[in-house]
Amino acid sequence: MPLLQQPQRLQQRLKDLPSEPGCYLMRDGDDRILYIGKAKVLRNRVRSYFQAGSAHGHSPRITLMVRQVCEIEFIVTDTEAEALALESNLIKNHQPHFNVLLKDDKKYPYLCIAWSEPYPRIFITRQRRFRKPLDRFYGPYVDVGLLRRTLALVKRVFPLRQRPQPLYRDRTCLNYDIGRCPGVCQQKISSEDYHNSLRQVAMVFQGRNDELLQLLQQKMESYAERLDFEAAALVRDQLQGLDSLTTDQKMSLGDSSVSRDVIALAADDRVAAVQLFQMRAGKLVGRLGYTADAAGMPESDWGLILQRVVEEHYSQVESVEIPPEVLLHYPLPQQSLIETWLSEQRGRRVHLAVPQRAPKLELIELVVRNASYELQRAQRASEQNLLALEDLAQLLELANPPRRIEGYDISHIQGSDAVASQVVFIDGLPAK
Repeated sequence: MPLLQQPQRLQQRLKDLPSEPGCYLMRDGDDRILYIGKAKVLRNRVRSYFQAGSAHGHSPRITLMVRQVCEIEFIVTDTEAEALALESNLIKNHQPHFNVLLKDDKKYPYLCIAWSEPYPRIFITRQRRFRKPLDRFYGPYVDVGLLRRTLALVKRVFPLRQRPQPLYRDRTCLNYDIGRCPGVCQQKISSEDYHNSLRQVAMVFQGRNDELLQLLQQKMESYAERLDFEAAALVRDQLQGLDSLTTDQKMSLGDSSVSRDVIALAADDRVAAVQLFQMRAGKLVGRLGYTADAAGMPESDWGLILQRVVEEHYSQVESVEIPPEVLLHYPLPQQSLIETWLSEQRGRRVHLAVPQRAPKLELIELVVRNASYELQRAQRASEQNLLALEDLAQLLELANPPRRIEGYDISHIQGSDAVASQVVFIDGLPAK
C-alpha cells in the first residue's frame, strides 16, 4: 500500500531518515525502484515530497511518482560530492523510470552497442530502458538522418555484424564474401578480436575521430613495415572512409585547439528544449537533444534543468568522452560540486563556465537558436494534438477536451491465462 495512504507509517519512515548527506531510493508495491535522488540533508529532502501542499510545487510526473511510493531506502555518505557520485552509479545500474529526464515520447534516437553480447550488435533505438548494464548508449541524437548515414558509412568502412540473426545455419552470407562482415555467425573471428574492432567504431560516436585516425595511421605504417601490404591497404581504405565522414558530416567552428561541450535551452511555460553540442578540436561532432518539463518553473530556475541534463548525460558516458570545458547557458545551482564530480570522473580538471563575452558567448547563442527551433517544432505538435482533442470532445459530446485517455484490452484462452494491457494518453501524447 502506498505510504500516502498510511500516514502513521509514513511519519515513522520520515523520522528514521538521518540529517546527513546521502542517496534515497523510492520503491513501489512490487519492490521496483521508482526514483533515486541525492541530498545534502536526507531528512529534509525526502520530507519535502510528502509535506502538505508540496504537490503544488512538483511537476505532474513527480506527483504521480509520490503516489506510488510504498517504501523508502537510504544510503548515507560522508559528503555531498560522494552522494552525487553514488547517485550517478545507482541510476546507471537501475535506470528508474522517474529518473529519466527526457519526456518519454521516443522523439530522439540513441545508438546502442550491445557489449553484453559475445558479438555485440550496433543499432539505432529509441528505447533505452530494460537493457543490460554493459550495453552502451550514445545520444540522444537530434538529427536521425545524419545518425543513419553515419552508421551506414561506419558499416562500410569497418567489417561489422550486419544481422540480428544469422541468415544460414551452416555457412556465411554474402556480407562475409564482400568484406562487410567478419563472419560472426560461423565464428570466423574470435569474440575478443571483434570487441577490439568494435572499440575503434565506438571512438567515432565518442567524438574521438582524430585519435582514431592517428591510431589507424600507425597501424597502417606498422603493416607496411612488415610488408603486409594487403592488411595495410585495408587500413588505408578505413582511413579514407573516416576522412570522408569527417569532411562531409562535421561542421567546423572556431578555436580548433579546444574540445568542449556547449549546453543551452529554450523554454516556454510548459516545456524546455535542451541542446548539447559536442565540439572536438574545433569540429561539431555531435548534437544531442533533451526535452524537460518546465511547467511552473521561472527562468531563474532554468539552471536546474541544465544541471539535470549534465548529471544524466555525463553519468552515461566514459571518462574519455568528458571534455576539459563545458559551456553553460545558465549557472548551475551546484556548479562547484558538479565541476568536482566531473573532474573526478575524467581524472583531470573539468571547467564549467557561463560565457559573458565573444567568442564563447556566440557558441551559446548558436546552441540557443537551435534549441528554439526544436521548441517551436514541439509547440506546433502540441497545438495539433489539442485541436485533435477538441474534435474528439465534439464528436463524443464532452463538455471539455479529454486530458487523459485510458484504453484497456483483456485477452484469455477459453477463460484461463488472462492477460491485460493498458495504454494512456495525456494531452494527446502517449504516456509510456
